[in-house]
Amino acid sequence: MENYSKARTVEQPCVCPFPGLAADTPEIHVKDGSKIRNLLRYALSRMEAKTRAADEEVRPQPEEGGVEAPQEAPGRPLCRHVVFTASGKGVSKAITCAEIVKRRVKGLHQLTKLLYGTVEEVWEPLEPAAGLDSLTVSRNLPVIWILLSREPLDSNQPGYQAPGRYDALWTQAANREEGGGFSGQRPGHRRKRGGGGGGRGKGSGRQSGRSREAAKGQS
Repeated sequence: MENYSKARTVEQPCVCPFPGLAADTPEIHVKDGSKIRNLLRYALSRMEAKTRAADEEVRPQPEEGGVEAPQEAPGRPLCRHVVFTASGKGVSKAITCAEIVKRRVKGLHQLTKLLYGTVEEVWEPLEPAAGLDSLTVSRNLPVIWILLSREPLDSNQPGYQAPGRYDALWTQAANREEGGGFSGQRPGHRRKRGGGGGGRGKGSGRQSGRSREAAKGQS
């Protein structure tokens, strides 16, 4: 490929894997260069029951690397669902946005789908007179789709996550540490090896050494 240069990259659109959603359901496309605060501002404005005055004062500006969603009209009704989708390096940002929205809006059901999209790369020869043809390379790219819903979803579907307390994991970890430690030990506190007993032993050894030296000096 040393005789070629990449001319363009075309990402084939991926069909939403969640059928039956309302026509006004926001579908937020997360790119690698997207700003998380802009993504969250739009998603929360469609899901949270609060006034939109603060959101109208500061509008997210279009960004290089992809804009996530169109501006909403004042007084627009709240949505029952919101969809985050991303591919490649934007997957981690989409997951982060979904987790933050779940913390802000309680009781959301989540359904996650992992698919593969197609990306076509067009390579042109560096010297057209050399008789080389253009090349088109197709490769698969992982795509994540995350549906957050106020309404209950089918719990038998793979990728379903029920709403719940987000501190349950930390509570379980603290209980395990308390069960394995001694009475009165704080969660997350580790007992030092060779603690008080070892220190006292070393101290007594040093004391006996000094007493022997003093005894030799007196003799």
